[in-house]
Amino acid sequence: MLVLTGAEDLSANLNQELGVSDWHDVTQESIDEFARVTGDDQWIHVDVDRESPFGGTIAHGNYTLSLGPMFSYAMFSLEGFAFALNCGFDKVRLPAPLPVGSRVRMRATLSKVEPINGGVQITVTQTFEREHGDKPVCVAEMLTRAYH
Repeated sequence: MLVLTGAEDLSANLNQELGVSDWHDVTQESIDEFARVTGDDQWIHVDVDRESPFGGTIAHGNYTLSLGPMFSYAMFSLEGFAFALNCGFDKVRLPAPLPVGSRVRMRATLSKVEPINGGVQITVTQTFEREHGDKPVCVAEMLTRAYH
């Protein structure tokens, strides 16, 4: 795991890949649970018996996005700060579906480091890749603020 210690270390890693996660299995059970928790039970995600243009059910875009923290914590950590907070996303794109039964992983790149009052704001570009897919299933610019 990559350990980034303080603002100087972050700046030294600007535009660098922070890591690539292990593969994660996308199961119908996890999609059903996500649908239950979020109230998003649209048939394309949960109705395994209905004919789909994708050959089966697909993951919610927000399910894919929600894997980001798990993948990030396994790839890198921030040290030398009192605390850090996720403060949102600048861009989120979903260029391809993520079928249930697929495997997905995330590639993280440190895209921006900006000083803020009391710390730094970092932008990490999260690129979610489907195994054997020809394009990403999600690309998101996650914003995190780390305070001294």
